[in-house]
Amino acid sequence: MVKDKTENKVKIGSKTKSKTVGSVQEKHSERTAPQKRIMTPLKELNLTNRFLFDEVMEDAATQQEALSIILGRDITLAGQGQSEKELRVSPLARSIRMDVFAVDEESVVYNTEMQNRRKDDLIKRSRYYQGILDTSLLEAGVPNYNSLNPTYLIMIMTFDLFGLGKYCYTFVPKCVEVPELILEDGATRIFLNTRGTNDDEVSKELREFLHYLEHTTDAAAKQTQSSRIRKIHDRVKKVRSNEEIGVKYMQAWEEKYYDRQEATEDAKRSMARNLADMGVPFEKIARAAEADLETVRRWIGGGEEEELEDDI
Repeated sequence: MVKDKTENKVKIGSKTKSKTVGSVQEKHSERTAPQKRIMTPLKELNLTNRFLFDEVMEDAATQQEALSIILGRDITLAGQGQSEKELRVSPLARSIRMDVFAVDEESVVYNTEMQNRRKDDLIKRSRYYQGILDTSLLEAGVPNYNSLNPTYLIMIMTFDLFGLGKYCYTFVPKCVEVPELILEDGATRIFLNTRGTNDDEVSKELREFLHYLEHTTDAAAKQTQSSRIRKIHDRVKKVRSNEEIGVKYMQAWEEKYYDRQEATEDAKRSMARNLADMGVPFEKIARAAEADLETVRRWIGGGEEEELEDDI
């Protein structure tokens, strides 16, 4: 029987008689207050959702269409793509988990990431991914570094990371002193922005594709003149109607939900212990956390009922 992890939910920030508790409550409110989460049905997800994106792009034919749109040329992949491919170069080094990984018939490697939340480390993250990816491509004992495959690290974002209004930002190493001198090391990093404004600088197909990612509907697919986008939408419809994938989605959602709940309880436990160290009575801690006394005792690890009554 699965334990209900939604018990003892907390709404930090409620008024208490203690100014000390109240001030700590406000400090912890944003981090610890639980929010009601409702699972969006699979059929209503857009391709900016990582789960749907991975499931759809795991199909080689579909990923070919997407890569061909992004790069503006026909791409033919060698074999099936892989979603959530994990790479680790050392037990002591942080691993990476790539959303969609594929190799084409010319041995060019593609790592495509969907990012719908702005984070302040995305640029450095792309650097780290590039380094781990390169390390994994060169086998031990290979004497010539020219054996490294050409690589494309493509990050699709629902926001403008650089704030310049571009749909596409492409980076290749260049010489500072001679800007037209490109360091042809075979590594290309592309940051796509679904909300660009420079319509005259990119292809209509790419604009429609980036719009479609955020609005993955039958109507959007019908409006486009791109046969590639319509083929991608056919794959989306198959994924959405697949019962096994539906079950997989529900399981993945529940796992993340309970992980969040566990993280919330960890934060509440830390707050409770801090308040206890400050000498705040257990009952007031329980009111601050909107938890029962038994739970508070479990978090802190002790306490007597008589002491609680004397301190009220």
